[in-house]
Amino acid sequence: MTPPPGWYRDPTAPHTERWWDGTAWTEHRRAPEPAGHPVPGPPVPGPLPSPVPGDGAARSGAVALTVAGAVLVAAVVTGAVLLTENDAGPGPAASPTPTLAPTLPTQESTPPPSPAPTEPSADDPAVVEDQLNGITFPLLDGWVRPRGVSQENVVMTTDGTYDCPSGTGFCRHGMVFSRTATATDETSPKALAEDDIAEAADEAYDRDALGRRPYGGIESHRLVDSGPVAVAGRAGYFVRWRVTTAEGPGGYVQSLAFQSSVGTESPVIVRYVFDAGEDGPPPGDMDRITKGIRVRGDTDPGGGVGSSVGPG
Repeated sequence: MTPPPGWYRDPTAPHTERWWDGTAWTEHRRAPEPAGHPVPGPPVPGPLPSPVPGDGAARSGAVALTVAGAVLVAAVVTGAVLLTENDAGPGPAASPTPTLAPTLPTQESTPPPSPAPTEPSADDPAVVEDQLNGITFPLLDGWVRPRGVSQENVVMTTDGTYDCPSGTGFCRHGMVFSRTATATDETSPKALAEDDIAEAADEAYDRDALGRRPYGGIESHRLVDSGPVAVAGRAGYFVRWRVTTAEGPGGYVQSLAFQSSVGTESPVIVRYVFDAGEDGPPPGDMDRITKGIRVRGDTDPGGGVGSSVGPG
C-alpha cells in the first residue's frame, strides 16, 4: 500500500525528514520534530522548510523539566544509534511519524508497470492456439497443452503419461497435431487426408522418431469412417482408421485436411491419435474437437461451407 502524504525519515539522509506527497519524494526537507510535536500539513511552495526552533525558556518550570528530560533521553538514544551505525553500517531507520507498516519507496523507485493486455484466446483455459495456421482448438476435459513432448506440431495431449506396452519409454493416451501441408501441389482436402492417414498411423503406432516400437508395431488396420466436414468455415475431409498393434489395445488415428483462411491459405492437416481401450479418450472427442476448431479470434460457432456435414 502507498503511504499517505506526510513527513518521513529521508532515505538518503536518515537524520532529516522529507516530504512524501503520496506518490513520490519532494525536495522539501526539515529537521526531525521533537517527540509529541504535532505533524504539520503539506509544505507550501517556496524555500525549503528550516528546522523548527526548540521550546523557549518561557514555559513553566515543570514543563521545562519534562521537555529537558525527554530531550536528554532522545539524545542518549540518538547517540546509541549513531555509534551503532558508525560501527556496523546503516541500521534500520526509526519508525517515521506517523508509523506505517509499508516500506516507503526510495528516491529511485518507480511504480510497477501495468500488465499488458493479452488476446482473449491466449488467456482462455478452454482454448489452445495454432498461431502459424491461424486457428484455435477447444481444450476438452482431460486434455492439456503439451508439456515435455518431443514430437513436433503437437497442440494438445491427454493429461499424464504411462509406460509404453513394449517398455521402451512413456506413452500418452491421446495426442492432437496441427501442421501445414508442405511440399505438395495437392489442394483437395479429400486427397490430402487419404494420402496422410497411413503415415499418421505409422508415426503413432508403428515406429517412433528413434526407430523404436512402443506398441510392438502395427499388425492391421481398418477404415472406421471418412467423409466431408466443415472446419472453421472451410470445406474439409477426414479419414479415420482403427489400428491393431502387437502389444497394447491399439488405437484410432484420424487425418483431417482443410484450407487455412489466413496467409497463403495453405492446406492444414490435423492428426488425431487416440488409444483404444478404457484408458483412451472416447473417439467422439475427435468430432467434438473438429467441430470446435475456429479461425483465430473468431468466436462465431456457426459453420460455413459444408456446415451441415460432420464426422460420423
